[in-house]
Amino acid sequence: MGSIANIGADQWLAAASYRRTVYQLKGTSSASDERVREIIEKVLSFAPSSYNTQPVRITLVTGPKHKQLWDSIITAAQPVLKSISEDVWNAMSPRFEGFKGAYGSVVFWESQNTIKESGETHKSAAHMFPEFSDHANGMHQILVWTALELEGLGANLQHLNAIPPVEAAIKKFLAVPDDYKLKAHLNYGDEVAEHPEQPQKLSFSETLKVVS
Repeated sequence: MGSIANIGADQWLAAASYRRTVYQLKGTSSASDERVREIIEKVLSFAPSSYNTQPVRITLVTGPKHKQLWDSIITAAQPVLKSISEDVWNAMSPRFEGFKGAYGSVVFWESQNTIKESGETHKSAAHMFPEFSDHANGMHQILVWTALELEGLGANLQHLNAIPPVEAAIKKFLAVPDDYKLKAHLNYGDEVAEHPEQPQKLSFSETLKVVS
């Protein structure tokens, strides 16, 4: 089989390796809301999931709604983090404000009903479907994230399900079904500074074994 649109593996890997975590974001987006939606729809149309169960759900939040979402997140997170210590809240509060200052959010969910139905259909693998769903969600996240950065945007991936009241606040604000489980939250916007360099990685002698 030939390559699609003359794109080789090296080009594809170069695109994937360009993705970085970018924390300093503007409240603007050089990519239109329609373009970001198109990217998400394309990813949803082809990204794989085990048994093609498709447990991934995505909510796109843009402009003022993104900032209102972060207001609800901050309101829910503050008492929890302050109960740990004022130092924890003082450390996290500026980061939350930075996330709020971005232009938009791509919120990744897992449909619990889909996982349950998949387990009933494929009983021998039922115990594996939560793990399979994590695999699928991660692939959707990295594809959307990479595509947004190739459009000239910066992005950072957060895991706000670490604070249960925050997940509840996000679900309420976005009015998603009760069975949705929050998996990750990608903030995006135009970059403030130069695109970050790739960090150092472990040597292949530690991370790769070839058996032949």
